[in-house]
Amino acid sequence: MDIFAGEFMGFNMTFIRPTYFIISGFIGIPNISYYYIFLFFVYIISVLGNTTVMAVICLDHNLRTPKYVAVFNLAFADLISSSALVPKVFDIFLFDHSYISYNDCLTFLFFCYACVSMQALNLVALSYDRLIAIVLPLHYQVKVTHRFMFSLIVSFWLFAITVILIAVVFLTRYSCYKSVVINSYFCDYSMIYQLICEDKTPSFVIGYFLPVLILWIPLIFILLSYSCIGYALSKVATVQERVKAFKTCTAHLSLVAFFFLPVLISLTISEIIHPNAKIISMSLTSVFPPMLNPIIYVLQTQEIKLSVKKILKIR
Repeated sequence: MDIFAGEFMGFNMTFIRPTYFIISGFIGIPNISYYYIFLFFVYIISVLGNTTVMAVICLDHNLRTPKYVAVFNLAFADLISSSALVPKVFDIFLFDHSYISYNDCLTFLFFCYACVSMQALNLVALSYDRLIAIVLPLHYQVKVTHRFMFSLIVSFWLFAITVILIAVVFLTRYSCYKSVVINSYFCDYSMIYQLICEDKTPSFVIGYFLPVLILWIPLIFILLSYSCIGYALSKVATVQERVKAFKTCTAHLSLVAFFFLPVLISLTISEIIHPNAKIISMSLTSVFPPMLNPIIYVLQTQEIKLSVKKILKIR
């Protein structure tokens, strides 16, 4: 510690700008190392899957469309998100490196939250692509260009980085902490926030609006997009044409469901479940969508399936 104040022998202690935090992880569960090994195997599958999707898009010129700019970026965000979280968690708990420096902890927090934010925003970009393709098909080539999609993705990255950076900067303004033990499996913003023992109104406001900005607003936009898509499809003359158009959305809808449902369920029940159950819920929510996304795209997207077959045949 830089400075510490308080009384020992069971009395409360406050920490002035701690030099490190302790990530507690699971409490009282034997052989929990097998769970971390399981997470690492999920991570390996995620890396292989997302790397494959990115490689296929790069190798096949037919996939160099605005839509696949967003798909490539989603695979990239998934890869960075998994790589920021799982290897560090593996190191902390399997190799007993639960002490993490103050600066490293905030850096860990920044990358985890920025990547999750980008995953949500990338689903917004893909929903916009489907919205224009189905509602305004004649204007698709004009409204959804490579330049537009690149600009949208870059603006989303800047937004995610800026929002999370502001949250981290406000955390650095606090110096008084009740404890240095973070009851989570990573440097969780909400857990660090609870350790602060001085006026934390700015961080309370940020903590309140952060889920709104990076989860609820993207989800509302996606739901509104599909409401418009559903209305447009209801005007289509034949059932076959409706089904054909809707099939182009199934992969994206699967991604939305696998990303938002676990996150929202975890946030809803986090206050009423045991800390160990909360860690399991949050960790699975963090690692499974990046693993499932490339599998969904390979299985449900005809263009990628054909491209993979073509590349494998050539090889």
